[in-house]
Amino acid sequence: MLTQRIAEHMATAQQRELPPEVREKAKLHILDTVAAMVSGTQLEAAAKAIPLALSFGGNPDALVIGTNTRVGVLHAALANGMLAHADETDDSHAPSLTHPGCAIVPAALAVASRENAHGQALLRAVVAGYDVGPRIAEALGGVEIFDRHHSSHAIGGVFGAVAAATALLRPDTRQAVWALAYAVQLASGNTCWRRDPDHIEKAFDFGGMPAHNGVLAAIMASQGFTGVADALEGKPGLFAAHPATTRPELAIELLGERYEVMRTAIKKWCVGSPIQAALDALELLLQEYRFTASEVERIVVALPRAAAPVVDNRAMPAVNLQHQLSLMLLDGDVTFHSTHDLQRFNEEAVISLRRRISIDPQDNAEFESHPRQAIVHVHLRGGRVLTQRVQHVRGTPDNPMSTSEVTHKAVDLMQPILGAQRAQTLADRILGLEHVANVRELDGLLTPNSVHA
Repeated sequence: MLTQRIAEHMATAQQRELPPEVREKAKLHILDTVAAMVSGTQLEAAAKAIPLALSFGGNPDALVIGTNTRVGVLHAALANGMLAHADETDDSHAPSLTHPGCAIVPAALAVASRENAHGQALLRAVVAGYDVGPRIAEALGGVEIFDRHHSSHAIGGVFGAVAAATALLRPDTRQAVWALAYAVQLASGNTCWRRDPDHIEKAFDFGGMPAHNGVLAAIMASQGFTGVADALEGKPGLFAAHPATTRPELAIELLGERYEVMRTAIKKWCVGSPIQAALDALELLLQEYRFTASEVERIVVALPRAAAPVVDNRAMPAVNLQHQLSLMLLDGDVTFHSTHDLQRFNEEAVISLRRRISIDPQDNAEFESHPRQAIVHVHLRGGRVLTQRVQHVRGTPDNPMSTSEVTHKAVDLMQPILGAQRAQTLADRILGLEHVANVRELDGLLTPNSVHA
């Protein structure tokens, strides 16, 4: 039975030694997600999520990042999950069409803090979350279920969160089965978030809601709330509800042998995923040919047809391909600050460049086989055309970022809020997470200087 097999994996997560490469990769994803949460404290989603969590109060289980206040575990998971996807900074798992980290890491941190867990336990729980959430989303259909307006990001997120939270609560297999039953009932999400103009609902859908719901399901099961034994494969059950897209066998394919955290990408650029390859390509062209924005007549970007509407002249700067490529042309780089600078979004020079950039949606098999790729054609004045294809985005499993690159990104994101020394110290502690005796030791590093004052 699928449910039983996955429940056993969750219940025994703390007994499994992680291969060294998996342990190191998991620490990078925890660091990357924590950096997304810290930087997210300055964004619109945080302005809603943090006061909401503080208003709920409750037992001092876990820190609301960006404050010096601890609240109930569910409210911390909700708020910190929204911070993790307050922007387009967090990781992504292409085969399942999910953003695992923004749900799994906040849920795991909240429960680990509540349980006074050590860093090794947190690492194993996070890896279990990545093993379960993306697999179930991929088994449901990934892109296919997304095309039917079900949010693979939210649904995969809740199963990743329940797996991580359950692993920290150390239940027996029967309780883990029940946790999955409640996760099935709490799994939801509609792709109407694609029309969200403020990245607030999207932060809830990708991070806050699944982190909250996954923790809730895990705690309910640990306290004896019973459920059905075959919530995934039963009829009716989760997979039976989506018969047109589901391949249930993928939910346990190589479970315990293939670690999905190894198939998860860390973003080099803090922008929407379909923009990543285009930025990589334009950066390579600028480095090789040294042209300037004034020399550009127009740019045409070939993207997979499904990805094109997600980033085509969107109102949100971080998911607007034309805007991000304009910044790269003008500045030679794209930073977190420039991405979120609304003055730049309305700057005449940037607007003029945006008008010269278009997307050419592609349907061919080559783009289907590499759904994150882009081909950038830069038409220079005088008729010269420069072309660059990027199939494997920097940060993806086929073109991974180094530890130093991920650390540089994380410290750069956190430094404006935490200060340079605290940001670097926090990164170092996470990279040595297996030596942290109690996850609560990180709290003091997650509180901005202004809150301490």
